[in-house]
Amino acid sequence: MMKLATVALLSVLALTACQSQQPQLGPDGKPIPVAYKITPREEAEIPGRVAGQINQLRANVGAPPLMQNPMLDVASKAHARDMAAQNRAWHFGSDGSSPLDRIRRQGYMGHLIGENISETYENEITTLNAWMQNRDTRDVIMDPRATEFGVGWFQEPSGKIWWVLLTAGSGATTPIAAGGYNVASAPGL
Repeated sequence: MMKLATVALLSVLALTACQSQQPQLGPDGKPIPVAYKITPREEAEIPGRVAGQINQLRANVGAPPLMQNPMLDVASKAHARDMAAQNRAWHFGSDGSSPLDRIRRQGYMGHLIGENISETYENEITTLNAWMQNRDTRDVIMDPRATEFGVGWFQEPSGKIWWVLLTAGSGATTPIAAGGYNVASAPGL
């Protein structure tokens, strides 16, 4: 009798474990997306993955690779946190600053090519792919005059992630738009 109870208990536990591993389905029958959580390990790996993906995309069209710039990273991270505080993805800081103002504050004296922003629950590669689907945000990434980039993010406790990508050219002299910068964000992000 004891063996039968043990087998029954183990069977119930096994079934419970199987059920918890299956994704929850939405009304359309598709799995409900699970928010991406940035761990400390992920934080260290994100910039390298972004650089690898961007440079692979740029190599496909003969554009030079981008180098990560710490000043652009700091400006990106500060703006990601500021967008979260404002609860809106837009290119102006709570103090009215533009992307150009923010990179200058960090001491960056190169030419700003553009800024991509996003508000999402997805990882950096999915966000990068979304930016590549829109001409304005793709141009920020693929502009052949760009030589450097910075990436920043802020993740809220809810899992929402605010992403910022800046591209710039240390030797570029021709502005991409009046005002000296091209800002873009992918629609729906």
